[in-house]
Amino acid sequence: MASHSDTLVVFFGATAGANGGKLGSDEREIILLVWQIVDLHEKKVGKLHRCLVKPDTLELTDECKEETGLDLDDFLQAEPLDKILQQFQQTVLSELKALGRTSYTLCINSPLIIRQALHPEASKKNLVLPECFFSFVDLRKEFHKCCPNAGPVQKLSLPSMLEYVGLPPVSEQVTGVREVRNMVQLMLHILAEPYNHNISCFETVKYKFESGTCSKTEPVDSETVIRARGLPWQSSDQDIARFFKGLNIAKGGVALCLNAQGRRNGEALVRFINPEHRDLALERHKHHMGSRYIEVYKATGEEFLKIAGGTSNEVAQFLSKENQVIIRMRGLPFTATPQDVLAFLGPESPVTDATEGLLFVKYPDGRPTGDAFVLFSCEEYAQNALKKHKQILGKRYIELFRSTAAEVQQVLNRYMSTPLISTLPPPPIVPVPVLATPPFLPTSSNTRDCVRLRGLPYTAAIEDILEFMGEHTIDIKPHGVHMVLNQQGRPSGDAFIQMKSSDKAFMVAQKCHKKTMKDRYVEVFQCSTEEMSIVLMGGTLNRSGLSPPPCKLPCLSPPTAYAAFPAPAAVLSEAALYQPPLLATPRPPQPTTHSPAHTLAYYPPQPHLYMNMNMNYTAYYPSPPVSPSTVSYFAAPPGAVAAAVAAQPHPAAAASPMLPQHGALVRMQGLPYNTGVKDILSFFQGYQLQPDAVLVLYNLSGQCSGEALVTFPSEKVARQAVAERSNYPFCGQQVCLTLCN
Repeated sequence: MASHSDTLVVFFGATAGANGGKLGSDEREIILLVWQIVDLHEKKVGKLHRCLVKPDTLELTDECKEETGLDLDDFLQAEPLDKILQQFQQTVLSELKALGRTSYTLCINSPLIIRQALHPEASKKNLVLPECFFSFVDLRKEFHKCCPNAGPVQKLSLPSMLEYVGLPPVSEQVTGVREVRNMVQLMLHILAEPYNHNISCFETVKYKFESGTCSKTEPVDSETVIRARGLPWQSSDQDIARFFKGLNIAKGGVALCLNAQGRRNGEALVRFINPEHRDLALERHKHHMGSRYIEVYKATGEEFLKIAGGTSNEVAQFLSKENQVIIRMRGLPFTATPQDVLAFLGPESPVTDATEGLLFVKYPDGRPTGDAFVLFSCEEYAQNALKKHKQILGKRYIELFRSTAAEVQQVLNRYMSTPLISTLPPPPIVPVPVLATPPFLPTSSNTRDCVRLRGLPYTAAIEDILEFMGEHTIDIKPHGVHMVLNQQGRPSGDAFIQMKSSDKAFMVAQKCHKKTMKDRYVEVFQCSTEEMSIVLMGGTLNRSGLSPPPCKLPCLSPPTAYAAFPAPAAVLSEAALYQPPLLATPRPPQPTTHSPAHTLAYYPPQPHLYMNMNMNYTAYYPSPPVSPSTVSYFAAPPGAVAAAVAAQPHPAAAASPMLPQHGALVRMQGLPYNTGVKDILSFFQGYQLQPDAVLVLYNLSGQCSGEALVTFPSEKVARQAVAERSNYPFCGQQVCLTLCN
């Protein structure tokens, strides 16, 4: 059998869209394949083959037509990809037999045709690629090893490499034929005198994803990790590996992310074997998994270890069995035993090593959580188990999902780090007279100087809200943040914030609407003080209007209040109970070295006195209002807030709003309702605008209003943009551009 270096098949391909350095980045199908055999031992060259490939979607971009010289009429008689691959294999094997060879290696000028085009397309079309497409030689890397002074690999091209060694390019004009012939003569040249290069670097494509474990102490290079967003919730690690087919994922390198409730949130962290593969993965941004497009972003090694890393010996032993299919069971009765689970799964889906293949998830004190992970030795057994989804065990229906080693680590880490609930003595009950409205709530007003945050994560704290608000925190009134709690005193997912003016509230609602906080997008609406007060007192605010709080109705029993911690046996006055932050006494302001702007009193952590609203008529009640200008939240003023604070000459300046940026505003009207910031930046391409210069406007329902405001660096540039772009179509429709005064 000949060695790999004796026989090469020089291979070239093109797609119906982007080619060259961006080949495969737009998910376009392959339309052209060209190849030629080279016998390196005898220095013979075989017949050159050029085949057109008929894509499923017969459509060529203008760029493709210009680069390849092909038109739609050329593909009327072409064969689909699977037929061309069969033809490739038959012709290559036939020529190998004539040469007396039995094996060969592909030689390509860039890995893009193999990794970014051929493998992803074959995966989507469920085609089985010949074994030769899982190993290849990259001509650029071999040339760089032979001529290291020619420049970095990424910048090498066929013309530059030919010029470096003094070879004239072939005069062929046909796309594909020209590239293959140039590659053949270049390869033969570096293998001959005076270079005498030996081919030694064979790249491979992994056949399948390998599951495995990851220790929290394992070093992970941040240049090898990406975050995939928008995944279907039922996606497994194998589905994600299939999406990145052609790129080599590290062993155990897929970590599905879970939300606060332990459910998948549509994101995953993926670790590749090297930065080159990570960079190719980033080119698959907004490629499709089924009917959904997947967003791909850079991530860090710390983020990956936080999700996938683990230290439990029990988990490590459970996951030590390789090549197993993992199924997660959720909703198990707390009394369920391993034998109950095995009986539920039945003989048609035997568990690996019986009870050794079961891992029950428990709290630190040993109580069961109702979750378990199960190992199966093959896909068939796992499929049989998944058929039991939502069947009954005991008196509960059981959910079954595909899982991953990283998810096992993540779930176990989360439950094992859950603190035990300490037992506190029962709180004393203190009677309190009924008040129509607590004094810390603002006086009702129709001025829309407040914003409502809806859809907050239940774990969100005041600090998270302030971070979410960003530079707008400087415009919040003192004691202007109100968390809305439910009857059990837990966060309801809503909050109200009082701003210094209605204009500030409008800007917050436009800038922060649908921003993400802890994997959830948060809706931000402008509202009035009256609307905020009614909701905080138990009323409701929806699209149908305002409903007054039930406490306005007659025949209500008086509420009571209690102390969350033991308090002296004394009846507190109304004034003491209704201090602005609902604390007994605020601490006076302390001298600080940060800035004279921090002159407001702040309230240190201490036992809170809450109103007991577990009554039959109150739906919600406010948490103690807080001020973002207190030292408690900003040890050092962040970002733009720090700059504003530093510029203030005296404490009174703390209330001064930040000055708007210089420039001119252009108003856009008639935009499509799915318009995003990127669409507007593309429309004004050439004006060097930044994303923060675009403000998409939303209506009260949280939907795009069809308008946007764009800030230009000067009035002259703004007038030029209005004049030049007024007649440009925006996504196929006409928009109105107006220069604002």
